[in-house]
Amino acid sequence: MFQEAAQAPAVVRAQLSANAARLERLGERLRAAPPRAIVTCARGSSDHASTFARYLIETRLGVLTSSAAPSVSSVYAAAPDLSGTVMLAISQSGASPDLLAAVGSARERGARIVALVNAESSPLAQLADDLVPLGAGAERSVAATKSFIASLTAIVQLVAAWACDAHLAQALAAAPELLAQAWELDWSAAVERLRPARNMYVVARGPGLGVAQEAALKFKETCALHAEAISAAELRHGPIALVSAGFPVLLFAQQDETHAGNAQLAADLVTRGALVLMVGATSAGATPLPSPRAPSVIEPLLFVQSFYRMVNALALARGGDPDRPPHLSKVTETV
Repeated sequence: MFQEAAQAPAVVRAQLSANAARLERLGERLRAAPPRAIVTCARGSSDHASTFARYLIETRLGVLTSSAAPSVSSVYAAAPDLSGTVMLAISQSGASPDLLAAVGSARERGARIVALVNAESSPLAQLADDLVPLGAGAERSVAATKSFIASLTAIVQLVAAWACDAHLAQALAAAPELLAQAWELDWSAAVERLRPARNMYVVARGPGLGVAQEAALKFKETCALHAEAISAAELRHGPIALVSAGFPVLLFAQQDETHAGNAQLAADLVTRGALVLMVGATSAGATPLPSPRAPSVIEPLLFVQSFYRMVNALALARGGDPDRPPHLSKVTETV
C-alpha cells in the first residue's frame, strides 16, 4: 500500500499526457450531443470517486448527475430508460458481475457508456463506447490508492475538456507536483491520536465528501476502525448527538464555498470536547494536519494522498497488515 500510494504523482503525470487527446475528443462529442443526465455506476473506492464526479459535473457543467444502484439490474432484473444519458462507469478491475450487468443493461436502454477503468482488457472496457484508461498500473495491495487518485484526476480532466475550462486544466496540470508534496507531509499527530480509537466520523462537504467516504473505508479495511463518512451538513441533522468528549472527527475542508461552514462546524465540535483533526483549515482547539496550498478542486486529491500515508502507518501501529486485511480480496465480485 505504501509503495503504491507513493507512485500516484508519477501515475497522474503519465495519465494526463496519455489521455489528453482522447478526452479532448470526448469533450467535443459531449458538447455536440449533450446528455440529459449523467448516471454513475461503481462500487467501493470507485463509487467514492463517483461522489466527487457528481459535485464537479453538477457545479461546473450544470448536468444532473445521479448514482445507479447495480442491483436494480443484477438482482431485480429491471432496466430503467436511460436514453439520452451517459453512464460513467468507474472501476479498477472492470470485472464485478453486478457492475457489468448494470452497464450492459444501461447500454441496451440507450445510455452511452464512458468507462474509467484501470484494467484496459477487462470486460467493462469491452462494453465501453468511450474508454478512459486510468493508467495506474498493477495494484497488489487490497486497499486501492493510486487507482483512486487516478480516477479523480481522470474525472477532472474529463470535465475540463467538456467545459473547455482552461483554469481547471491549469489547476490539474499542477497536480503531480502537488501530490508529491502532499506525500511528504507529516500527519503523525493523527496516528498518535487515532491509535486507540474505536469509532469516529470522517466529515467533508462538496467534492471533499468523496474523499471522506474513501478515508472512512480505508480506516475500516486497513485499521479495523469503525469510521462513518458524513456530510458536514448532514452531521447537524441528528448524528452530531453521538459526538461527546474524546470522540474522534477527521474533517476535510477545501477552500471553496463550503470552507466557512466547515470551520464553524470544527469550532462547534471542539466545544463538545471532540478530538478534531482538521485538514485544509484551522480552528482553535482542533489538531491541524498540513496540506499544500492548491486550487480548491485539486485539494481533495492532496488530502487523500497525505491520508494514505498516514492510514498505512496507523494500520501498522494498531497491529494490522494494510496490504492483506482479513476477509477481503483485491477483486470483489458481487452479484
